[in-house]
Amino acid sequence: EEGMHFGPVRGKAGQWASCIELVDASSLTVSGHLDLEGNHIVTCMALVRFEGQEEDTLVVGTALNMKLQPRGSDGGEIRLYSLQDKGKRLELIHSTAARGIPRALCTFHGKLLVGVENSLALYDLGKKQLLKKTENRNFPNFIVSVETMGDRIYVGDAQDSFHFCRYRSEDNQIHIYADDSIPRYLTASVALDYNTMVGGDKFGNIFVCRLPKDISQEVEDDPTGGRILKKNEQVETAPHKLEAECNFHLGDTVTSIQRTSMQPGGKEFILYMTILGEIGALLPLTSKEDVDFFTHLEMHLRQDNPPICGNDHLRYRSSYNPVRNVVDGGLCEQYSQIPKELQARIAEELDRTPGEVMKKLEDVRNRIM
Repeated sequence: EEGMHFGPVRGKAGQWASCIELVDASSLTVSGHLDLEGNHIVTCMALVRFEGQEEDTLVVGTALNMKLQPRGSDGGEIRLYSLQDKGKRLELIHSTAARGIPRALCTFHGKLLVGVENSLALYDLGKKQLLKKTENRNFPNFIVSVETMGDRIYVGDAQDSFHFCRYRSEDNQIHIYADDSIPRYLTASVALDYNTMVGGDKFGNIFVCRLPKDISQEVEDDPTGGRILKKNEQVETAPHKLEAECNFHLGDTVTSIQRTSMQPGGKEFILYMTILGEIGALLPLTSKEDVDFFTHLEMHLRQDNPPICGNDHLRYRSSYNPVRNVVDGGLCEQYSQIPKELQARIAEELDRTPGEVMKKLEDVRNRIM
């Protein structure tokens, strides 16, 4: 009949319903629930311990009347909540207006870094609202991620990859000293070490960018920032460029990346998830023997076991950027499925027996699981 609805009721275009729920980790039950009034939507959140505070504060970024395409809003807010009743209830401390959509939050030396549109601001805790200490509005498009390590700040842009920044307390400014030479549309990222970031983009690529050692040392040895400031006045981009250490095309948009270990005392690896539900891992190969073995195994399988649909494996994995320093573990796992004669021939080329090749593949799986 006319007017009947099946399934959940859908709201009008531009209408949002957002809430914050507290979940008890021991029983997996919802211990607290807070609905956002008006047409606000939660865009980011983080636990921050401000300087002089003994407990963490929940910081939530919201946007009012947000539109996805074209992206826009009627402003945003940065809300601070305290955890009450042993973390079972939220109490609003205060809210601070933002000029756009706050998309990234991160704690930094007892203060709060907030990415709003194309600006990165540093806030300190105030009695009635957050107090802005400094701001950098020189980012290209839209900040989607902020991470910190020591004095360095790693900023991810929605359309222009990574930017390495440094906060100088002497002049109270945030300087951009390095960025990527390839415009990548970031969807997820995580810091690996002081000079290295791994990220995924919306076109299905996963990559690793690193700041060269000599450049890193140069930045550390220049505490005044004079050289960085001078170069920023002469060119539009950052004075230094990141180097692409790894490139690999997954074929699916990466939604989350974490550095983790799944065994007590086990080695860390990169765990990623994609929009279609794939969970994958990138395991670092620390010995030259392992690198040579898996590189040659992958090469032989590319030649002797081509895809059944006729596509070229190397061309597919290099769809956007040439594949670099990544071995396709999924292709190597096909070794056990090929005919015995082909297994023996490939193993002979590797100076091993088929059983030794199988054992090597199993050992790599055991490093993760």
